[in-house]
Amino acid sequence: MTTITAAAISFAWPDGSPVFNGLDFAVSGGRTALIGDNGSGKSTLLKLITGELTPTRGAISVGGRLAYLPQDLPIRLHWRVDELLGIAETRAALRAIEGGDADERHFAVIGEDWDVEERARATLDRLGLSHVEPDRPVASLSGGESMLVGLAGRLLTEPDVLVLDEPTNNLDMEARHNLYRAVAEFSKTLLLVSHDRELLEHVDQIAELREGRVRFYGGGFTHYQGVVDAEASAAAQTLKTAEADARAQKRDLIEAETKIARRAKMGRKAAASGMPKIIAGGLKRKAEVTAGKVRGAHEEALAQAEQARAEAELALRDETVIRLDLPATRVPAGRTVLEVRELAHPHLPGPVTFDVRGPERIAILGGNGAGKSTLMRLITGSLRAEGGTVAANVPGVHYLPQRLELLDDAASAIENVRRYAPTMSEHDARARLAALGFRNNRAQRREGVRNHRAEQEVATLSGGERLRVALAAVLSAEPAPQLLILDEPTNNLDMRSVRELEQALLGYRGALLVISHDAPFLREIGVERWLRLGPAGEADGPVLREVGAL
Repeated sequence: MTTITAAAISFAWPDGSPVFNGLDFAVSGGRTALIGDNGSGKSTLLKLITGELTPTRGAISVGGRLAYLPQDLPIRLHWRVDELLGIAETRAALRAIEGGDADERHFAVIGEDWDVEERARATLDRLGLSHVEPDRPVASLSGGESMLVGLAGRLLTEPDVLVLDEPTNNLDMEARHNLYRAVAEFSKTLLLVSHDRELLEHVDQIAELREGRVRFYGGGFTHYQGVVDAEASAAAQTLKTAEADARAQKRDLIEAETKIARRAKMGRKAAASGMPKIIAGGLKRKAEVTAGKVRGAHEEALAQAEQARAEAELALRDETVIRLDLPATRVPAGRTVLEVRELAHPHLPGPVTFDVRGPERIAILGGNGAGKSTLMRLITGSLRAEGGTVAANVPGVHYLPQRLELLDDAASAIENVRRYAPTMSEHDARARLAALGFRNNRAQRREGVRNHRAEQEVATLSGGERLRVALAAVLSAEPAPQLLILDEPTNNLDMRSVRELEQALLGYRGALLVISHDAPFLREIGVERWLRLGPAGEADGPVLREVGAL
């Protein structure tokens, strides 16, 4: 059985920032998904396992031949597909031998790989790349196609251990399903990092990296989420009980202190009334001893209760709960929000016609390069159409692009919100950001620590935090947005951030157009219509057409 073993590894960046301290991690056969919040160290751990980085302490071993597909696949645009597959030299040697050149060097290059072209063709076909030929320039491939060709190249090496880092980034829906199938069929040791919840259903176990430690959960994502939810519910109840006990112990200590003070007062009165000093002194010493024992017992009970409360708080995940009520974004059910007629542009597969009515939630689907982002930019007016019309019949239409260009990275979160809502007070802007999770954690709130996160420059925030600032800005815009357009909003977000985004959108009352390949996300936010953008069919049907729910 092939294994990956990391024994007591530690690692820190050159500036001294620690990532791991004595981490143990091991997988043996099967498919394992490594998950965790952005910044938890998942990609760093993969680089340590694959040898791109070296631990400062501890040891890592990998049993068998390893293949690694990084998140940022190294590509040279002048390459051909066979070079990205890693078979260019073998193909050249085969051509030379077929041409009559019997040089031993060609046979050495080929080794046992006489059927490499047939295997490459079969692997590409299995990944939905039957249209990709080995001599095709890599520059002509989409980002998703390049990633799948990279995966095909790794599979051709027949690895014992396959390591994948966010393999579904930039893949459209069809390409994702081809990758899911390849993962499900891989029979040796597979370790992958992903936030793709559908992909996570195809693994045998989930390893969660949290606070520098890894915990394993058998089964796919649904089982993991069920266990985590049950543990969170139990931890919340334990914390509630511990907090109640701590409050009770505080009350008991106060009552004990009050009784001790009352008895001391009575003792002083008795001494003042003429009681012999020797008797009064004896009673005083006895009372002090008793008071000390009582006080000590209550203080110990309070300390134990506070310790139990602290431990219960540590066990509880500090999840951000987002609750937004945005009545100004409400759209009546009968209103025609958007009318698009024969909209034309060279980057669209043909003229586009469709309507949005009432608070509909519509998913725009289509392959990479189909023109989805172009369509959204035409609707919002940031790109000029070459024909057709767009009529928005609501006062507020806002677009959240993939790269969040609407944000001023040098400004704070509060300043970014107030750019879209000039009449909003700083207090209200802070409250809107707090509703979207810009607040201290539970311990900081209990201790009264001032929250400065909303005052940070946006450039210093994580990807999920930047998305929430952008969302706070457009949801606060004047006039209120009654049509919101989102372009791949879950790209590069960890699962916690995706859940936060889902919660935020559930409070939105207007119409929603969403480009996304993330089917679970689309279902969670209540998408009602599914439209696919692509070339017209044989019957010259519309290029934007209704499809069934995913």
